[in-house]
Amino acid sequence: MMVNYPLRVYRFYADGFRRMTVGKTLWKIILIKLFVMFAVLKIFFFPNYLKTNFSTDQQRADHVIEQLTRSVKNN
Repeated sequence: MMVNYPLRVYRFYADGFRRMTVGKTLWKIILIKLFVMFAVLKIFFFPNYLKTNFSTDQQRADHVIEQLTRSVKNN
């Protein structure tokens, strides 16, 4: 019985998604919003700080280590 359980769950959800009418439109809206949040907002609001302010990987690594351990040193 446990062997068929994952297959039954998959068929349940697949059949439910196939029969959706309003749900398909809602899923499209959700996917568009996720794309906007992760792709568009990242480009405009989250620039690559390390790439623009440091020229080598070693400088970037040193900066990250300094930022991570700074609060430990101050205590």
